[in-house]
Order: sequence, then C-alpha cells, then structure tokens
Amino acid sequence: MKPIANALNAQLQAVTERIAQRSAGPRADYLARMEAARVEGTARARLGCTNLAHGFAASAADKEALKRKPWPNLAIVSAYNDMLSAHQPYERYPALIKAAAREAGAVAQFAGGVPAMCDGITQGTTGMELSLFSRDVIAMSTGVALSHAMFDAGLLLGICDKIVPGLFIGALSFGHLPMIFVPGGPMTSGLSNPEKSRIRNLYAEGKASREELLEAESGSYHDAGTCTFYGTANTNQMLMEVMGLHLPGAAFVNPGTPLREALTRAAATRAAAITGLGPQYLPISQLVDERTIVNGIVGLLATGGSTNLTIHLVAMAHAAGILINWDDFSALSAVVPLLARIYPNGKADVNHFQAAGGMAFLTRELLCAGLLHPDIPTVMGTGLAAYTQEPWLSPTGLAWRDAPAVSGNPDVLRPASDPFSAHGGLQLLQGNIGRAVIKTSAVQPEHQVVEAPALVFNDQQQVLAAFKADQLSRDVVVVVRSQGPRANGMPELHKLTPALSVLQSRGFRVALVTDGRMSGASGTVPAAIHVSPEALSGGPIARLRDGDIVRLDAEAGVLEALVPPEVWNARTLEAAQTSGYQYGSGRDLFGLFRANATDAESGARSCQP
Repeated sequence: MKPIANALNAQLQAVTERIAQRSAGPRADYLARMEAARVEGTARARLGCTNLAHGFAASAADKEALKRKPWPNLAIVSAYNDMLSAHQPYERYPALIKAAAREAGAVAQFAGGVPAMCDGITQGTTGMELSLFSRDVIAMSTGVALSHAMFDAGLLLGICDKIVPGLFIGALSFGHLPMIFVPGGPMTSGLSNPEKSRIRNLYAEGKASREELLEAESGSYHDAGTCTFYGTANTNQMLMEVMGLHLPGAAFVNPGTPLREALTRAAATRAAAITGLGPQYLPISQLVDERTIVNGIVGLLATGGSTNLTIHLVAMAHAAGILINWDDFSALSAVVPLLARIYPNGKADVNHFQAAGGMAFLTRELLCAGLLHPDIPTVMGTGLAAYTQEPWLSPTGLAWRDAPAVSGNPDVLRPASDPFSAHGGLQLLQGNIGRAVIKTSAVQPEHQVVEAPALVFNDQQQVLAAFKADQLSRDVVVVVRSQGPRANGMPELHKLTPALSVLQSRGFRVALVTDGRMSGASGTVPAAIHVSPEALSGGPIARLRDGDIVRLDAEAGVLEALVPPEVWNARTLEAAQTSGYQYGSGRDLFGLFRANATDAESGARSCQP
C-alpha cells in the first residue's frame, strides 16, 4: 500500500477551518442536543410497560430478547419498493439483517419505510415537481420511523437521488444513535451509455422511432440495481463511502451476489457493535463533522459527480449544524483533480469504474495527495485508511485487501499524479444574473465559453416546442426560468439534453441558463443551473429579455448579461409564471414546501430551521 500523506493540502485545510469557524455556534448547539438525547442502557428501557409491550407485541422469537435481555435493538429504515430497480433488491435485506443481528447478540426491527421516487420515471412530467421536496418527506419519514424510542442504532437502506440525503438528514435528528448506510449496488452493464445517448439524439431529431428509443432504453435499464451511469444515485453511494458511513468498498458491488449479501450481513454485525451498550459507541453526530463534509465535497469533485449534490450536501451539512456554501465547492474545485471519467463524463459506467479499482483506489489516491482528511471517524472506528481496501470473499468469509496498485483502466480511473484534469468537475459562476453552478467535467474545452443572444422561456415544454419548430437553429443561450424551489419545486430539465446536444453537434454555440436543475446526468452542453436567487424571489434572472447577449464563461467563472448597467438596473422583473404549477399530480400537497423553501445555494430546505 502507498503511504498515506501526512501533510494536508493547504487549500483543503483552509476551507475546512473556514467552515468550522462559520459553523461554531450551530455545531455546538447541535452536539449539545445530541448529548442530551443520549441514554444509558437500551433505549427501550426508558419506555413504560404499556409502551414497550406495543413495541414488541408482534416480534415472535425476538419478544423475549426485547423484553428481558440487554441486547441492542437495530432499526431498519428502508426505501424498498419493487417498481424501482435500485430499491427492489432491498426486499430480502430485512431477513438478512435480522439473522445477522441475532448471531451478533442483537435484535433488528423494521422500523419504517420511506418513499422512493425515480427521477428517471418522472423526468419531463408534472410528477418531477415533487421530486426535490421528496427529500424532506423522506427526512421526516425517517424521523417518524425512529421516534418510537425503541432503538440503539439504525441501518438505513436507500440509494437514489433524494433518498440518501433524506435518510441522512432524518438520521442526524437522531444523531445520538449510530447509523450505517446499506447500499444495494448497481445493475450489471447493459446497452452502453454512449449508444443510448446516440439513440436519444436521433429520436429528438425525428430520425428514430419511439419503438427504437424504447428498445434502447430497455437495453440500458434492464435489471435490478442502480442505473449504471454516474448520476445522483451513484454519486450518493460514493459520498457515503468517502464520508465513512458505509462499510469499506460497499458502494458498487452488484446486487444478488454473495459478496453483496456478505456486506449486508456485516453491516448489521457492525451496527450491533457500535451502540452505546458497548465500548465502541459511534453515534452519527460524532462521525459527521466539518472534515467529513469536506471529504464529501472532494469526492464529488474528483469524480465529476452529480450537480444535485451542490444542493443536497448543503442541506445535509446544515442538519449537523455545519454551514457550507458554493464558495467552498469552488475553492476546493481549484485544487482537487478529476480522477474518474464515468458517463456522462466519459464512456464507461460504474461497473467499469469498480473493475478499474473503484472507491478503494480513488480514496487511496486522494489520501496520498493530501486531499482528504485521513483521520475522520468512520463506522469502522478507524480513519479513512480502512477505505483504501476492497472487500472480497476469502475462504474464511468476508475480508478486505489492498486496492490495486495501478488502475485497471486509465481511461476510466487515474492516479492523482496523472489526472484527467487538474481541477474538479464543478465550477461556480457569478455575475449580474446571479450565482450558479456548472458541471464542466463532461463539457469539452471549446464549449466552455459561450457568448450568444438569449431566448427566454418559462418551462421546458416551450423550449422543446421551439426546437421542433426549428426556432433554435442558431447560436443561442436558452434561458428557462420560474423553475426554482419556490416556483415549482425545482424540477430537473434533463429532457432538454438531447435537443440542446443536437444543436451543439450542428456547430452552434449553445448554452442553458436556468434557476432549475439539470440533474446528475448533466452532459456535454454547458449549463448554468441552480441560478440563485430564483426568479420568484426577485432574482435578476427575471431581468433577462430575448436578444440580450449572455456570456457564460466556465473558465473564468462568469455568468453575465452584457447589458449596460443603467439599462439592466432600470428593468422591471418579469413576473414568475407559477399559475400552472399549483395542482395536479399531488402538487397541491406540497404548497407548504414551496412556500417555505430556501434558495438552492442554501440547500432548498423546507423542513429544517
């Protein structure tokens, strides 16, 4: 194994210190609340007899253990449903966890389920307007599941876009308890992602039929497990590992394999060992500190991960009393190299990344470069050195071994000494239009600066209609506003990717500017997303007019309307168009969330103070 560097990168250390200073008050308050919530002995011992009897009435063989023995009780909180491929494998997990818990002298109960919606299904539909706020529902559902005061630790089963952040936020409200995240793993590789993208673009141009498109999509999304491209779901799994909240190497092992089953059982065994009933007490409130959050940002940047995490990580950190913003992401992006190319940032999928060395190789490279805090507490009770090893099934059972010394595929995964890029895959943009985020890792250098006239739209359907009418065949900055958290729940606008990609492939200078989201699949077209403040909150994006020359410069971090200041400042703000976003597909149930949401840079929070 390469020696782990002792010297931290100076920028990494400076950013961490700034976050710690900024967060001192909220963090101290949070830790004090968690310490006050800690109990001696089993949590259920504090319940009255009637309360406790309700808690184990249906527990069959575990009833006596819950009634009399000082065994820890593990809460299982799961996003299982059998419609979504990523979460379908969780059907078998409770039985595995319960059996492993008994062998470890513990009990496990299924504490509750949380909703799991799929942005792949709702993409481009009204249902997508519930997506972002499903994170808050999941956080609250996690709180409900854990509210019965029966539990000494938790196992959190979730994978996709809003689900891991929601579980994380909910778990931190019960931060006096140890928590381990338990992934399900990616499906095996199907139709290649570049081929899928090619068929999508042909369909957008009217050169492929719906039947051909459906055949391609079915060939890509073909089995149980997480989608194999590097979107938000797989970025979540990378995060939980580099933040020390998974077992080492758990992120990208395929479902339905003996190794996946062994890791699931081991998670239950480990959870039983780190409760307050023994000497290895590791509550999640102590595991998640400013160093942990910085490590998560570094992992995001080094892998070219999902832009959605520039929102989620802010909300996740806030739940632990830690205050971060996009300046922190930008400062770290300047020094963190891009070490992975996984679609949409390359041709490979996460299975190829795993085969090339995976998280163990990546973690070791970042540690050796001084770009991760090595001494963060983890669920293993050690620092991140344990996460430079990969799991395998030895003749005696589950074991860990050193990651490969060299990448198995340098087109997918590289050492820190030979990165794909010297800086991370995300960039902060600023200017008179507002603050925004751009994912640069998939955008070719020749497309990273665009200066062109704006065409302003109020929803993505208007853009697609203009594309079909051949009104966008020009150099153009497509502006889509009234898409922020307060306007309509900030839906992803991924349906625009094929159309804009087609325009770019025809030689036009094309960019997107929006106060909405573009998703973890942000691709080859430069997109200034999450523009804050949003139009509904009086953001200057509402000053843009058709024909304004807009400059998006990802290299210099500029998002500017090239309009004379006296003209720009004198303009009235166009009223946000929200009348069509109030009802249908359950949107009326989320009015309170929209009304109370913070801006994107503050995490689009609606259930956190």
